[in-house]
Amino acid sequence: MNEGFRQGGQMSAPGVAPTNTRIRRKKAHPQAARTTDRGSIKAWWYLLPALLVFAAFLFYPLGRSVFLSFQGSDLFGRPSGFVGLDQYLRLFTDPGFRTVMLVTLGFTVLTVVPSIVLALVLGLLLHQKIKAVRFFRTAFALPFAYSVATASVIFGVMFNQATGVLNGMLAFFGVDRVGWLTDPAWALLSVSLATVWMQLGYNLLVLSAGLGAVSEDIVEAARLDGAHGWRMQRSIIMPLLTPQLFFLLVTGTIHALQSFGQIHILTKGGPQDSTTTLVYSIYEQAFANNNSNFGYASAQAVVLLIIVVVVSVVQFGILERKVFYR
Repeated sequence: MNEGFRQGGQMSAPGVAPTNTRIRRKKAHPQAARTTDRGSIKAWWYLLPALLVFAAFLFYPLGRSVFLSFQGSDLFGRPSGFVGLDQYLRLFTDPGFRTVMLVTLGFTVLTVVPSIVLALVLGLLLHQKIKAVRFFRTAFALPFAYSVATASVIFGVMFNQATGVLNGMLAFFGVDRVGWLTDPAWALLSVSLATVWMQLGYNLLVLSAGLGAVSEDIVEAARLDGAHGWRMQRSIIMPLLTPQLFFLLVTGTIHALQSFGQIHILTKGGPQDSTTTLVYSIYEQAFANNNSNFGYASAQAVVLLIIVVVVSVVQFGILERKVFYR
């Protein structure tokens, strides 16, 4: 037994050669370490192009925005000196900024919820065995093929108070013309309606993919248990679609908070700032009408980033618990 200890550093059974495990591990470890180091270096080389792109178009602009939010701006937009939290204090004491936040909240609710609900209803209908279902799926998914600029121009023509299609239909029924884009009471709703149409195609494609992945065995078992119609949709199909619904809710909220193109083309933030969201306010402070107030605009951009992060964290922390990952 003592000889076993002297040879291998471990107790070995009589007649069995001692296994010098510790020595073998020490011999194999340097080679494994060198292999790991070479693999890590090679991985960083593969990641380098993506990191350079992120650094140029994400990390640097983000850092620059944070820096400018603590700086004043001269007439040409150049930093004029460190001002601390003055930009943020001005931001949260400005009544106009509170109006901007309310408009942003209203626009987000009016676009995210209807676009998901409407896409879900259409997806469930198109999932049924009806004639020409492929034609209808293509027709309802068609908005996804339009760019924001193209769709906004089309809706601008439709919403035109004098020659628009919608007011023409209202006039046919004897209803007074509506200032869809010129009346503060209707402008935000009109822009939201255009945005819902733009989002509908993408949402429908995502939900259709989710419906196509639902197992027929589960559906057939539910039918045998007496689930039909609305009960089938509510108790079986919709729980199985919660991953897609959660994904659309998160991405749709972020998209709504960052929407700019349709607002700029249709209303330019008017009338009377009724469609000026936070993103459009950033544009107005930094670039519109020869403005160069980059410090104040950067403070708004930082606030927008914080809002997006907080909303996403809340959605993942609360709503993801109800997601059924099959």
